[in-house]
Amino acid sequence: MSIREKIISAMLEAAETRELTLDKNLTDETKLLENGLDSLGYAIVVITLEEELGFDPFVEMEDPIYPTTFGEFLEIYQNHAKKGE
Repeated sequence: MSIREKIISAMLEAAETRELTLDKNLTDETKLLENGLDSLGYAIVVITLEEELGFDPFVEMEDPIYPTTFGEFLEIYQNHAKKGE
């Protein structure tokens, strides 16, 4: 499963846990806070991904970055995964 697929799966799981409806038409331009998840939902996503992937890029990055789109969020995870290879 690709990182993109893992993120989408974690988002769907978080939406279900929070009883929210996630916009399933995610594109790289989708605004994070306009796709159905709230900030607590994203906290759940990050925790889920840390358990699954073994890292939290937001804790490990030197300069904090706050993604606003799905593409930016995905890129943070992809770039961090490449550093660990």
